[in-house]
Amino acid sequence: MNTIDLVEKPRLRDDLPEFRPGDTVKVHVRVVEGNRERIQMFQGVVIRRQGGGLRETFTVRKISFGVGVERTFPVHSPSIGTLEVLQKGRVRRAKLYYLRERRGKRARIRERREAEGTPAAEASEEPEGEEPETPAEGQG
Repeated sequence: MNTIDLVEKPRLRDDLPEFRPGDTVKVHVRVVEGNRERIQMFQGVVIRRQGGGLRETFTVRKISFGVGVERTFPVHSPSIGTLEVLQKGRVRRAKLYYLRERRGKRARIRERREAEGTPAAEASEEPEGEEPETPAEGQG
């Protein structure tokens, strides 16, 4: 193991959920104003993750009053209180810079559904014992 990795390992956070570019997240950021501290929320779409280890960052983009706002956060920073993944996005790129030129419906990202056999998909299955309704024959 690299000596830099040995120094960084105790400082890495393991309490954050897994997220990827395209996911809609809500970041709870600790803001210090004078001698007071408060939590500010920043909700938007992750357009990139960059770097690795302690230097890893992610950028979140949101539209505020018709203006696009991007903010970059260090993943392992103590200034991030919590991070909630609101929606998983289905994208085919690692960097979503093309969202900067898109507006309205064209800027939407489809939702990613979990594959069969994963814990998230098993939790959303229909309850046992109930059969799904089938349409009557000849109609439809």
